[in-house]
Amino acid sequence: MKIVSIISILFLFVGINLQAQTFEVSYESGLIKKDFTGSVILYLSKENKSPKDIFVGLEITPVFRVDVENLSSSDKVLFNDDAVSFPVELSNIERGEYYVQAVFDLDIGEANIGSSSGNLYSTPIRVNLDKDFDKVFTIQATKVIEGKTLNETEFVKELKVKSKLLSKFHGKDTYVTAAVILPNNYNEDTKATFPVVFSTSGFGGSYTYASSREKYELTGQSAIVIKLDGMCSEGHSTYANSDVNGPWGDALVKEFIPAFAKKYRTNNANFLYGHSSGGWTSLWLQINYPEVFSGAWASAPDQVDFRNYQNKNIYETENIFYDASGKLLADVTLAGRFPVISTKDFYLTENVIYRGSQMRSFDAVFGGYDDNGERIRLLKNPTGELNKAALPLWKRYDISLLLRENWDQYKDAVNGKIRISIGTGDNFHLHHAVRLLETEMKEFNADLEIEYYPGDHFTIFTEEYRQEGVDFLSKCYENWLEEKK
Repeated sequence: MKIVSIISILFLFVGINLQAQTFEVSYESGLIKKDFTGSVILYLSKENKSPKDIFVGLEITPVFRVDVENLSSSDKVLFNDDAVSFPVELSNIERGEYYVQAVFDLDIGEANIGSSSGNLYSTPIRVNLDKDFDKVFTIQATKVIEGKTLNETEFVKELKVKSKLLSKFHGKDTYVTAAVILPNNYNEDTKATFPVVFSTSGFGGSYTYASSREKYELTGQSAIVIKLDGMCSEGHSTYANSDVNGPWGDALVKEFIPAFAKKYRTNNANFLYGHSSGGWTSLWLQINYPEVFSGAWASAPDQVDFRNYQNKNIYETENIFYDASGKLLADVTLAGRFPVISTKDFYLTENVIYRGSQMRSFDAVFGGYDDNGERIRLLKNPTGELNKAALPLWKRYDISLLLRENWDQYKDAVNGKIRISIGTGDNFHLHHAVRLLETEMKEFNADLEIEYYPGDHFTIFTEEYRQEGVDFLSKCYENWLEEKK
């Protein structure tokens, strides 16, 4: 009798799950030319009135995904417990009122699915997920996300260069695009030439936000600023040649820069600046293209030593979600110490939001494919177990490892040409990796500047912080001028 009762309870529980609220999602006829094949994302949030615009990973909120093929506008996508989900299946979601929004991802080329131009989306609706499990909510995507555009002025111009290298790699037209910010005196003397600072945005940034306020004076001479953003379908390209993203470094150096030099008056003195992912970009370009760049200021760069990747040594750890005692690890912190968002939640959110977000972006830059064409990722989701097959691929991008194993090759690109500045309480543990690099570089008596400042990833950028970085680039420019005499 007890067994029968237990079975009855189980059937009752399953029955409730099967009758949980569902969402039927479709798109309006005429929005796209052919039937839709791809992924549909359902975003829910109790606070964000436009849930598709969450910053993935930094805003932890329910998300769901259904993959479809040849979906016509008259068809409906059913979101129930079969959907790929975070944090739980739809039937187990916390009860209450939510803003809900759906996005059909066409994956045209931009990173964040919720803001990628060309994607179809629905107007947010407010729903009450109560205990009435028979409810069916109907959502229709009636709008198309419009691409961001640069506000061009006399001194801010867009430069879009079709890359033969990237176009061949991806099998479609692919461009390297940036904003060119000209000095105020650029048009005063039509024979004057200028140094150039390549300024790369951090993750999620866009060159379309460029403004004439971003100025650099190098040794008293105004510089042209090239505002890059690294945006690609998988996230941030970091302008590194990648098995997944393609040859972004070569496209920038061999195609974009020559095209820029033909159109604008440069004296060929090129320097690098970037924060966060842009900081990593600056270091990567400096050490790999020293014949093109003569100095790099990297502000709070992404992990420069994979012995501290998100506060874990990927070469030794077995699991990146938990420490040895089974305690959840934090990926995002306050002041580098107090946990805010766990590594597990960050990664599992991205298991639903499958491209264009931070951890997937790292996978795309550093990872690759196996013999069957399947992606080799760092983690085996959803367990957090580290995938050892990824390590040989990732080692190729471990800056500290590259420098210490190939110092004779890289020393001329490093000595006197690199500055790293970072907060002592970085929210993403990045200062720990910088300290590891610093220790290694002391062994080689390397001539590079590393400075630590009070603050975290977002609060360090004081006027003093900026001026000391610009002073370093000025020193690099003086060295360049001396060499050209």
